[in-house]
Amino acid sequence: MRGDRLHERIEHMKTTPRSNLARSGCARGLHGFRAVGWLAVAVAALGLCGTASALDLQLKGKTALITGSTANIGYSTAEAMLKEGADVIVNGRTQQSVDKAAASLKASTGREPLKFVGDMSKAEDIARLVKAYPNVDILVNNVATFIPKPFLQSTDEDWKAIYELNVLSGVRLSRAYLPRMKEKNWGRIIFISSESALQIPIESIHYGMSKAAQIAVARGIAEECAKTGITVNSILPGPTWDPDSARAQGLAQRSGKPLAEAEAEFINTRRPTSLIKRFAHPEEVASLIVYVASPLASATTGSALRVDGGVVKSAF
Repeated sequence: MRGDRLHERIEHMKTTPRSNLARSGCARGLHGFRAVGWLAVAVAALGLCGTASALDLQLKGKTALITGSTANIGYSTAEAMLKEGADVIVNGRTQQSVDKAAASLKASTGREPLKFVGDMSKAEDIARLVKAYPNVDILVNNVATFIPKPFLQSTDEDWKAIYELNVLSGVRLSRAYLPRMKEKNWGRIIFISSESALQIPIESIHYGMSKAAQIAVARGIAEECAKTGITVNSILPGPTWDPDSARAQGLAQRSGKPLAEAEAEFINTRRPTSLIKRFAHPEEVASLIVYVASPLASATTGSALRVDGGVVKSAF
C-alpha cells in the first residue's frame, strides 16, 4: 500500500464513528482488527511502507568536541554528529592528520568541521584548546593510547604516559568545560572507556587500569551533576577497527594471513567470549555515542554502557 493511500485510510479511521467502521472497507482492509487499535496498526503500517521520518537526535546548534577524532571511533563519531547537524571540533596531534580528516568529513557530510591540532596529554595544549573553543556542549573524551608490554617490563614512564593521555586529558577537559555547561544547565560528557576496564588485558595492565579509571571519573562527575541537565557516561567498546585501517592491515601482515583469517584467529584466541565473533566497526560504536550525546538520552547518566559485541561474559 502506498504511503498517500495509507494516510487517507488513517484519516478516514479517525473521523469515522466506531459503529460504522465495522461496515467500512477500512475495517475490512485491516482484516478485522478492532477500531480501538487503529493507532498501533497505523504506526506499524507507516513504518513498513517506508514513509516514516528519520529519528531526529536534536543536535542542531550543539557544539561537540571529540578528542582523537582523525580516525576510527573518533572519526566515525565526528561524521555521525556532523550528519545530525552538530558543529564538530576534530582533534589530532598533527596538522596533516587533522586536515586530512576534515577534508574527508566535508566530502562525506557536506559540512566543514572545526579543527584543533594538539596533544591532549599536555596541559598547555588543552589550555590552548579551551581558549580557542570556550563553548562546548558535548565533550567526547575519546583520545587514548595502548602500550602493549608485560607488567614486569613496564616502566614508571609507561604508566605515567598512559595515565596522562587516557585519563588526565578527560579530567582536564571536563574541569574546563563543566562550569559553562552548568551555567546553561545542559551538557554531555562522555568517556570512551573499553571492555578492558572489566577484563584487564594481561598484555597491557596499565591500559586496563586507565580504562577502569575513566569509568570511575565519569561516575563521580555524574554525581557532581545530580539534578542538572548535564549527563556524564562512559562507553565501553570491545575490539573495534576499520578493516581498511593501518591497524587492521598490520595485523594481517604480522600474521601472514588474509585479513578475515587474521581477524578470526584474534577473536578466537584473544576474545573468545565475543558473541558477534568479529571486530565491531567504528560506526557501530559511534551510533551509541551520538545517541548518548543527544537530548533524547536525558535520563541516561552515571552509566557504563557496553558496545562490546558481548565480549564481557555477563548480563549486567
